[in-house]
Amino acid sequence: MAKPKLNFSYLPEITNDIYYPLYDNTDRYLVLWGGGSSGKSYFAAEKIIYRMLTEKGHKILCVRKVGKTIRESQFAELKRVCQAWGVSHLFRFPKGVTSELYIQCRVNGNEIIFVGLDDAEKMKSIVGITSMWLEEPTELEAEDFRQLDIRMRGKTKHYKQIILTFNPIYITHWLKGEFFDPEKPKPNCTTVHSTYKNNKFLDAEAIAVLEGFKETDPYYYQVYCLGAWGILGKTIFDAQKVTERLMYLQKRKPLKEGFFVYEYENEKIVDKTIKWVDEAGGYIRIYEDVKEGYPYVLGGDTAGEGSDYFTGHVVNNVTGVQAAVLRHQFDEDLYAKQMYCLGKYYNEALAGIETNFSTYPVKELTRLGYYRQFIRESEDKITKKLKKSYGFNTSKLTRPVIISNLVQIVRENVESINDIQTLEEMLTFVRNEKGRAEAADGKNDDNIMGLAIAHYIRDQQSYEIETHAGPDPLCNWNFERREEHNPYTGGEIHKSYVNYGG
Repeated sequence: MAKPKLNFSYLPEITNDIYYPLYDNTDRYLVLWGGGSSGKSYFAAEKIIYRMLTEKGHKILCVRKVGKTIRESQFAELKRVCQAWGVSHLFRFPKGVTSELYIQCRVNGNEIIFVGLDDAEKMKSIVGITSMWLEEPTELEAEDFRQLDIRMRGKTKHYKQIILTFNPIYITHWLKGEFFDPEKPKPNCTTVHSTYKNNKFLDAEAIAVLEGFKETDPYYYQVYCLGAWGILGKTIFDAQKVTERLMYLQKRKPLKEGFFVYEYENEKIVDKTIKWVDEAGGYIRIYEDVKEGYPYVLGGDTAGEGSDYFTGHVVNNVTGVQAAVLRHQFDEDLYAKQMYCLGKYYNEALAGIETNFSTYPVKELTRLGYYRQFIRESEDKITKKLKKSYGFNTSKLTRPVIISNLVQIVRENVESINDIQTLEEMLTFVRNEKGRAEAADGKNDDNIMGLAIAHYIRDQQSYEIETHAGPDPLCNWNFERREEHNPYTGGEIHKSYVNYGG
């Protein structure tokens, strides 16, 4: 067949604006995800037909979990694009509804083949693949994807690409970790989130149906219409409120990201040398900068069972707003030093660090001279008398209390939480078969526990609020001046400015 004269000048008009730049995208992974009716699948078909007509030497594989669903999905979309573009005569299609699915370009011999992963024997025989389209990869296992990825090794002078199109389901799905981990970004990958609002070809009736869910089923609207990650099973925290907050924060970045540096002399941090260093992707994220005169608290969760992350959460004790988050893999001494700096930065915040798995961070803070720490009472195992100690002990008695308190905060004031990682943890924090609240298998609760501790210790700090004509209240701290025996120095007297009650 003679090579036809093709005119693609009309593409901007017939392609949704959010997708049009992706015709030129050459990344190995092109992830199109989001809400229903956004046109994701249709654009995937558009790009494949465009490449079939403009590039030579392709064998493109279209995959779904179940083969019988392909005819009415990927195959139908590709035929629809050919018809809309007026190029159907340039392709060979199978005759009859029972014929094996294929599409061949008459111009250059390019092929599109279709396989369901339920046909294991056919999958084994596939060779020479130059690109792929995975429709609803949420149906696939992680190993399925990896096997497909390594099979894309056909010879071509053009780029190889896997297009994935799906609506997000539950936040624990392997796709979330594979393509959306902020700490380990997928190389050679482009992700594009879209909703029905990005589909300029959607008619008014269809839009009205989707938007009707705002009132009738808000959670369904967030997950299926706006393409938020959802959940499976019963979460401890209000999933709808958490999901709504997550969607609001998706395109909002922290005020600052980075860490602290300091000079270290005579085995102490020199306070006047503490400096903040900006670094994109830094392990400390600041959402509300320190306000002069305001009291803050700092809750910390140390690395223990099932986790190798240390966390710290700063909360404005007047407003309850999550002001800053630290999360990183540390040696314990370095964690303590960053917490020291973070506490100093936030007006010498009242610090409460978990002591279950290690008391070292608390002891290190004390050695460094940070005495504004949460004080707990516990029974001396020898004398059976009550003693006062620094740090927060998470026990079978205190753990349900601090979690319940945080559950209430989420229910009544989820807007106070600014950290996406913390909110995502809340969607994977579930009740196990024994009724215990814990992170789902393979997930963490470091941020949840750090924030829960921060809110719990707020009552050990007192302050007064003065109203005035300005936008913010004035805060006066009225700490009771206490003299306590330092529990870690054998009786040395120190000054403490924390008190019980508020």
